[in-house]
Amino acid sequence: MTSAFQFPDNFLWGCATSAYQIEGSPLADGAGPSTWHRFSHTPGMTHNGDTGDIACDHYRRMEEDVRMMSDLGLNAYRFSISWGRVLPEGVGKINEKGLDFYDRLVDRLLEHRITPMATLFHWDLPEALDNRGGWLNPCIAGWFAEYARVCFARLDDRVELWATLNEPWVVTDGGYLHGALAPGHRNLFETPIAGHNLLRAHGRAVEVYREQGKHRIGIVVNIEPKVPASDSPEDREAAERAHVYMNRQYLDPIFHGRYPEGLKAIFGEAWPEWPSGDFELIRRPIDFVGLNYYTRSVVRHDASQYPLKASPVHMPHSTYTETGWEVCPQALTDALIWLKDECGNPAVYITENGSAFYDPPVAEGNRLDDPLRQGYLRKHLRAAYAALKAGVDLRGYFAWSLLDNLEWSHGFSKRFGLIHVDFTTRERTLKGSAELYRRIIASNGSVLNET
Repeated sequence: MTSAFQFPDNFLWGCATSAYQIEGSPLADGAGPSTWHRFSHTPGMTHNGDTGDIACDHYRRMEEDVRMMSDLGLNAYRFSISWGRVLPEGVGKINEKGLDFYDRLVDRLLEHRITPMATLFHWDLPEALDNRGGWLNPCIAGWFAEYARVCFARLDDRVELWATLNEPWVVTDGGYLHGALAPGHRNLFETPIAGHNLLRAHGRAVEVYREQGKHRIGIVVNIEPKVPASDSPEDREAAERAHVYMNRQYLDPIFHGRYPEGLKAIFGEAWPEWPSGDFELIRRPIDFVGLNYYTRSVVRHDASQYPLKASPVHMPHSTYTETGWEVCPQALTDALIWLKDECGNPAVYITENGSAFYDPPVAEGNRLDDPLRQGYLRKHLRAAYAALKAGVDLRGYFAWSLLDNLEWSHGFSKRFGLIHVDFTTRERTLKGSAELYRRIIASNGSVLNET
């Protein structure tokens, strides 16, 4: 009997991480500090003052971690490259020892038949460039192109999947509007400028890749379906504003060559007029979209909330994760189908999907059970399969995350990993979700038929 859940034979089954969250040794071997190094060392910016100085110690334990990936049966791994490891000043002299680390990582992955997906920017901008204005400086598109060129020249012979940026919306909303993330600014006028320069940098990297790359390049965005809390016009309009701001702000310029209607009204006098030529650069064709999905948001009108005039509503009968995100698998299906319809059915990878639930700081024994995370994983893979059957060109799934890690300003207080990390000893322990994922991969999805 044919399984009801059977993913394509060439489907990528992976896990995802990012450099600053797992590597540790942020200044080792000539690396330059990043905005996140500075931000996490600023008192009061992270939970318990946690930093990425050691994190998961992946920089020194990479070989062990790749072996664990292989033992789980992964055939893909998404990681990010630390810009400051490669170019300590952001531009100029290459740090060969830093680049060598990623060279070795890619080689080890391929030895274990694991397809690498490399992300060029996952939030850790070199501090030297931030001192020159960072994402507010229009020159950053050229700086990013220089960095991309160095990475492509060294790794593109073996890396077949590249992502330019990870979640530019989070960079601007958290880093430039609300100050909760690096670089910690709170300025409405800066926010659209940073966002536009992120898109220009993306376009320049794609341009460079078309000159010298041999494989595929795309971008990673976070999508969160917005649902009005009621049928009132005010709530429906609030949900639409939130949708434009979060879900369409970065996709519309890439796929349609313009910003969405409504964005100018959200930013008001802080919204600049953009040169039309910028959109010719931004909309250069890409090969795939990476979609990060964690939750949906039920939205109501709230005039006190700046600048969206909208706030989320807690759903009384829903399950919520440790980060306060509603568990809603159906919204993943909805997000994938929306992306298909809105953007012309591009090739899509679910580049992040996962959940933080409470796990003890120390694992006793050689396995830690995490039934809530197992349920989340199973339900969301079923939702992904529903989108695949609905015609979405879904090519792979990357669970977030391989390891418990530094969850940005939350520090080590939120655990997303399939593998538990003791942050005193850095010992790794498989969770039940890792064992479940191993079985799902080995069966190419048919295990999802089990209740």
